[in-house]
Amino acid sequence: MMRIKAVTRSLHSKITIDMKKNTGKPEPLFLNDANMCISTDLYQLTMVAGYFERGMDHKSTFELFVRNLPERRSYLIAAGLEQAIHYLKNLRFTAEYLKYLKDLPVFKNVSRELFDYLREFYFSGDVYAVPEGTVIFANEPIIRVTASMIEAQIIETYLLSMINYQTLIASKASRVVHAADGRGVIDFGTRRAHGPHAGLLAARACFIGGCVGTSNVLAAYELGIPPIGTVAHSWVMAYDDEYESFKDFHTVFPDNTVLLIDTYDTIKGAQLATKMGKKLKGVRLDSGNITLLSKKVRKILDNAGLEQVKITASGDLNEHKISQMLAKGACIDSFGVGTEMVTSKDTPALGGVYKLVEQEREGRLVPKMKFSKDKVTCPSKKQVYRFLDKKGIFKKDTIGLVDEEFDAEELLQPVMKKGKLVYKIPTVQQIQKTAERNISQLPDKFKDLDCKIAYPVTLSKRLRQVRDNTRNNRNA
Repeated sequence: MMRIKAVTRSLHSKITIDMKKNTGKPEPLFLNDANMCISTDLYQLTMVAGYFERGMDHKSTFELFVRNLPERRSYLIAAGLEQAIHYLKNLRFTAEYLKYLKDLPVFKNVSRELFDYLREFYFSGDVYAVPEGTVIFANEPIIRVTASMIEAQIIETYLLSMINYQTLIASKASRVVHAADGRGVIDFGTRRAHGPHAGLLAARACFIGGCVGTSNVLAAYELGIPPIGTVAHSWVMAYDDEYESFKDFHTVFPDNTVLLIDTYDTIKGAQLATKMGKKLKGVRLDSGNITLLSKKVRKILDNAGLEQVKITASGDLNEHKISQMLAKGACIDSFGVGTEMVTSKDTPALGGVYKLVEQEREGRLVPKMKFSKDKVTCPSKKQVYRFLDKKGIFKKDTIGLVDEEFDAEELLQPVMKKGKLVYKIPTVQQIQKTAERNISQLPDKFKDLDCKIAYPVTLSKRLRQVRDNTRNNRNA
């Protein structure tokens, strides 16, 4: 089972570069545990200073959710919780970074006691979250944090960046996998991700979304998922003779010969590939009219008695192109998908937000909500109740108060209590199975790539009453 510390260390601190600033200090490429404390927006720290100075450290609850589903998305798959847990368990302020913050002009009028407080800081709150791999919808809390105001506020930026990105990519990958209709999808996207760190997180999220493997060797090593790769065009171009490049690759990898056959002429490349005989495992098409070419290549392979040879397609693919190719009868056994999947190119950002919903004042709970136009939020601690039909298919969701009782599944599960982990973190393989099960329970109409209807999500009667009372009291 993958340990939190080991995995997150790989996501943050495995690689450094030798470039030096004028200070002579090495510049880190990835975040590590030591500098996660200032991996945040400045305004989180200025608010923390303000809360500290004014003695505003009462217990507060924040919820992280997505206001609106992105265009062409009818569902999301929750991802990123494991890295969020590691952050919460290991967040500390080092002496070096406290000195840096203390010397910033913005903090010149702040009492030195703040930095004494931060020196001893650790997260001691409660966290409830939707398990990774769970299908979720707009306005449903993905994470709920209850802690002192300072603790709950300071973690906002990191939680949003981690949950937003991995949820976005896992959801995109799920769509691609659905379009492939049972054919394997491989993450080929590291080289097109927004940096090596993003490539590593994307490989994890893509696997959660249903991919069968990744080209990213570090991700495969850390997560225990299959590393998959063939050759680049440069291998073929390094030879004066295309067939010699095929033979040499087969000599080195006799049991795993997958040849890239479209460097020059795809049909000729396919004919040359058949000379490898029965040990040829597969061929890859990366350009041209792949639908038409795949049919011709399949015929060439079959005529040579190589019916077992698989055809992989790659090259700027997405769920719509894959769906169209298969609808036209493309003879493809698997797809390598890169740029479009790891950047979610059609919708490259997820608008998750983290909002204050409740505070404890003098022994009583005070609902909090935002009233600004188009950004109204719902107050109080909430739970998501999922109703299933008799066949176990998703029927509807109700967002209600945490103490309501329904004959339904409660999605938000306890993760941390008083800063202590109370949740058994699953492996990424187990998370993938959770996602697969959730997708199988989602009605087919919501899996359509161009779905224009919304899954039914309602507010409970009691929650609506709390919302209306909070609004009326504010306006009184």
